Amino acid sequence: MEPEPIQLTSILVVEDDSAMQARLRALMREVAGAEARIDIASDLASACACLREHRPVLALVDVRLPDGSGIDLIRHMQQESPETQAVIVSAFAEEEIILAALRAGAIGYLLKDREDIELVLSLRSLQRGGSPIDPMIARRILGMVPAATPSPVDAATAPQLSVREREILQWVAQGLSNRDIAERANLSRLTIEGHTKNIYRKLAVKSRTAAVHEARTLGLLE
Repeated sequence: MEPEPIQLTSILVVEDDSAMQARLRALMREVAGAEARIDIASDLASACACLREHRPVLALVDVRLPDGSGIDLIRHMQQESPETQAVIVSAFAEEEIILAALRAGAIGYLLKDREDIELVLSLRSLQRGGSPIDPMIARRILGMVPAATPSPVDAATAPQLSVREREILQWVAQGLSNRDIAERANLSRLTIEGHTKNIYRKLAVKSRTAAVHEARTLGLLE
């Protein structure tokens, strides 16, 4: 099943730092266009009020807010505004925070210290149905998954990945972004995204983490 793209018509930024508010607003304006509605909430209370009133398509949520945790907000969203997709944008990369956010229902986890262009590319992947995960975060998540003992796979039924797709999958497993892979392979980023989409389709998965896990289970990764 192909991932569902997201039409970014309305966005809620939940962030208490004014400079970061302005930065995320500008980035989302670049990603979603001039017609998109972008609201700012600096705490949980105002975020909950905005969710009730506007039902945004996407919420960019900081982990630590003046009156509580952004992770608690995401849990609340699952009950009160399930149509709203949540992506964490945080300075924190501790494993327990990452796992708590993803378990609460976040579909992505990005780091504030990345360059604007890196955040824009990650956020644009939402419009194609992607789950934007910072490469360093993805690598940590993969490190939490115990290595699977490859099961015997019938060659006739195993997914047939091309040499290039296997090469790209190896780099994905190392936590490299599409841009980094494009540089190493001397290909365009769009070409890498096309190969990645084919890998997802062949492995019947929707994310980089799931692709690596499935490939290891099938013995397709070294």
